[in-house]
Amino acid sequence: MSEPATVDTPLKKLVGDKTAKALASHLDLHTAGDLVYHFPRRYDERGEHTDIRSLDVGEQVTVLAQVQRTAVRPMRQRRGNLLEVTVGDGSGGVLTLTFFGNQAWRERELRPGRWGLFAGKVTEFRGKRQLNGPEYVLLGEGGDGEAAVSDDIEEFAGALIPVYPAAAAVPTWVIARCVRVVLDTFTPPDDPLPSAVRASRKLVGLGAALTEIHRPSRKEALHQARRRLKWDEAFAVQVTLVQRKHRAADWPARPRPARPGGLLEAFDARLPYELTAGQLEVGVEIAADLAAPHPMHRLLQGEVGSGKTVVALRAMLQVVDAGGQAALLAPTEVLASQHHRGMLDLLGPLGRAGELGSAEHATRVELVTGSLGAAARRRALGEVASGAAGIVLGTHALLYEGVDFADLGLVVVDEQHRFGVEQRDALRAKADQPPHVLVMTATPIPRTVAMTVYGDLEVSTLSQLPRGRSPIASHVVPAAEKPAYLDRAWRRLREEVTAGHQAYVVCPRIGDGPTSDEEPPPEDDNGRRPPLAVTEVAPLLAEGPLHGLRIGVLHGRLPADEKDAVMRSFAAGDLDVLVATTVIEVGVDVPNATVMIVLDADRFGVSQLHQLRGRVGRGAAAGLCLLVSEAAEGSSARERLDAVASTGDGFKLAELDLEQRREGDVLGATQSGHRSHLRLLSLRRDADLIRDARAEAITLIEDDPELARSPALAASVAALVDEDRAEYLEKG
Repeated sequence: MSEPATVDTPLKKLVGDKTAKALASHLDLHTAGDLVYHFPRRYDERGEHTDIRSLDVGEQVTVLAQVQRTAVRPMRQRRGNLLEVTVGDGSGGVLTLTFFGNQAWRERELRPGRWGLFAGKVTEFRGKRQLNGPEYVLLGEGGDGEAAVSDDIEEFAGALIPVYPAAAAVPTWVIARCVRVVLDTFTPPDDPLPSAVRASRKLVGLGAALTEIHRPSRKEALHQARRRLKWDEAFAVQVTLVQRKHRAADWPARPRPARPGGLLEAFDARLPYELTAGQLEVGVEIAADLAAPHPMHRLLQGEVGSGKTVVALRAMLQVVDAGGQAALLAPTEVLASQHHRGMLDLLGPLGRAGELGSAEHATRVELVTGSLGAAARRRALGEVASGAAGIVLGTHALLYEGVDFADLGLVVVDEQHRFGVEQRDALRAKADQPPHVLVMTATPIPRTVAMTVYGDLEVSTLSQLPRGRSPIASHVVPAAEKPAYLDRAWRRLREEVTAGHQAYVVCPRIGDGPTSDEEPPPEDDNGRRPPLAVTEVAPLLAEGPLHGLRIGVLHGRLPADEKDAVMRSFAAGDLDVLVATTVIEVGVDVPNATVMIVLDADRFGVSQLHQLRGRVGRGAAAGLCLLVSEAAEGSSARERLDAVASTGDGFKLAELDLEQRREGDVLGATQSGHRSHLRLLSLRRDADLIRDARAEAITLIEDDPELARSPALAASVAALVDEDRAEYLEKG
């Protein structure tokens, strides 16, 4: 009898060296536990169709289909025959399988009427979808071909056929065979879920769930298995977040209460407009947090232009009134410089301590960036270290050694998704005690994401736009189908400039030279042309449709002083058109800009497009955003653009964006470089389950904060949400 397998048993002991190497190199599966937790992507049923018509060209697929007919014909360009096998899915969708060379045995094997799983990359030839030389396994009876391995047939004896995330070198039936071998001797770990939770939520045991998800006996059993394993994922994440929130509540922080007659009151009195009801309400929440003896951890989300910066500035002034300093961390020098100019304008004499005409209780507002000259840097750092600078703005340069604060009381992180965990942590470590933290984002966050990613933060939302914001009309410009529409777009831009306004043209790429984080690779897997680039488009526009207009160029590879000079020129009205990358996506505020043309708009994400168009319509004149794309009508890319054009509701678009992103990214897999451990949980579809898991986690942690009485659960949480991901979750 074979030795029992545990989660830690190396696969090479169970499936052999060759197969174990393939699983490791192509799918990152090394142990029995890795394989058992490599869940099927879907389940096929013989007699039910896979919907071949929905397959995308370039996609690596596995389809369940029935052989309809075969045909052999001689090849024109070389010796030998070509075998063409037509398979169908029962719904009218057909796929052609092509095999090169003389393979009479394969023709005998692939008889009409046989069902099989066929795996390969979808291509198109003369309007027909096909798989060239696909791997396959036939169902129901063995064959005499290389691919129809009799050992695999047993795995497909049941009604439900598991289809796994696979690789070309490791097709789904090989994974299924390996799973069967492992499950035959597998001893599941102790069930980590407390028995009280299992009973109250009617959840099956872990061992049964792991068996049924791979070899379902019936549909109801499969449903119960998936529900249990989703619970494990949701519960581990929520336990982690609730634990961290519980611990943070015990940290000491210096209270920063509001002070009557201070800077904040003077600032409110000089504001040239009234705060919205939402800004006032959120301001009260933040003021109460700052006055508490525990550090604030609050997320402030609000649409582009909803007035988050003013809310943050009011919080910073409360901290300065209480004798502390506040730092704002911005993702780019362009944005840091703009925040600096904007805050100086809003504060007026209140932000110019020590200067002629400053207010009596004024503070100083310092900008610290990597491009400061030596003398300016020394002066700025001196102001920060002495405490004379109550408000400090900067990029990641604030994190360097040598930037010391006298009394850092509040950290404001703008557009938090642009920063790594370590960077935010480094800034917080510059305080003697944990400072209060306010995280801001203009990307609306769906409820389940807020619950799962920001579950240890209090969330405030600004949904009301300030008075004076103008509506933004958005339209898709189908450049390939209707070139005249693109010509009209350029004329429309000229009309706005003639009327005294300014415009943005946005491209997805900088141009020649090394790529940066803000641009995608030159070509995608389907061989589409490279995305349009700023350095290539700008001269073409200057010589063509925008001839005679004053055009500036802005992208992330420009030196910092050049970027700032271009932005200043545009803000001052010395440029008519700014051709830029997404460096303008966040925080750039030029009220006179009324039109934006986004080229290759289908290369951008939904939230990114929504952010970009928020750069126009910031003044009295209405905004116009034109999304130029060659995506075909009816394609998923075009439908995405149509959705963006149809609504200005960022929360609706955030839900759409969530549908199209990989679920696992919320655990920071991209950030940490590890595989994601959210395999089944869907933030979109499992909102109720996540809510219930959070409620159970709160009850558990209140009773047993460090899981001392639940060691199996503690180990399970540590395995699913490792320290890197836990910190990612904590800081968002």
